[in-house]
Amino acid sequence: MRSQRLDDGTETDRRYTRAVSSSVVIILAALFFVTAALYASVGHAGASGYLAAMALLGVSPAIMKPTALALNILVAAIASLLYWRAGAFSWRTFWPFAVTSVPASFIGGRLVVPVRAYGIIVALILIYAAVRLLASRRGGEEQVTRVPTVAALMTGAIIGLLSGLVGVGGGIFLTPLLLFCRWSTTRVAMGVSAVFILVNSIAGLAGHAIGTGDLPRSLPILAAAAAIGGWMGATYGSRRTNPILMRRLLAIVLVIASLKMFAAAAF
Repeated sequence: MRSQRLDDGTETDRRYTRAVSSSVVIILAALFFVTAALYASVGHAGASGYLAAMALLGVSPAIMKPTALALNILVAAIASLLYWRAGAFSWRTFWPFAVTSVPASFIGGRLVVPVRAYGIIVALILIYAAVRLLASRRGGEEQVTRVPTVAALMTGAIIGLLSGLVGVGGGIFLTPLLLFCRWSTTRVAMGVSAVFILVNSIAGLAGHAIGTGDLPRSLPILAAAAAIGGWMGATYGSRRTNPILMRRLLAIVLVIASLKMFAAAAF
């Protein structure tokens, strides 16, 4: 039974929303393990998947966004380390996107806006990107061109703002962009996206912490499940050299993310 509210109800509401039943925690832990493994295999951290799982199981919206960002930081940190060790990272590709995306993600994390309009638009973009990736037959030696600094700065700001608003790290936007524009090989795009997601998730969570929201008491259990899955996925992805296979895995991730966006816009 819900306890009596205090003067403004804030503390009591937070204690209430942080409570998640043990059965839900077990199901979420299993889903987060699978999600982290799949996403980390393509250099992502799984925020859109975590959000979808929590929404399906009726977790309070007040804790969904900060929980997804916290898990994103953990899994992205693991993925960043493994991809960096495998030589799948380019500072030249990374920095112009990150320098504008980080402050924009912080701002986006502080905002609370309706998700219907941009949720549908983003979902359609992700579906289009997934179809393009599935149709791609490029493999072997991939020809790349240098990232235009101005374009990267502008795009980074847009991706960062969207990432902070939705509660994701931005890899679902950055990776397809790098591949379609031929600004990176597939493996390096995965590594760059992992670090990009890490810094954006930290900024987004920092912005959200200044505003409202809380983390669930069950976070250590959920984090352990995500960390194990993320390590397994990133270990696999950082060692693969088949671009076509990695693009297909990325397409699956994009479809899952788009379904989450459609669900958020519909309900």
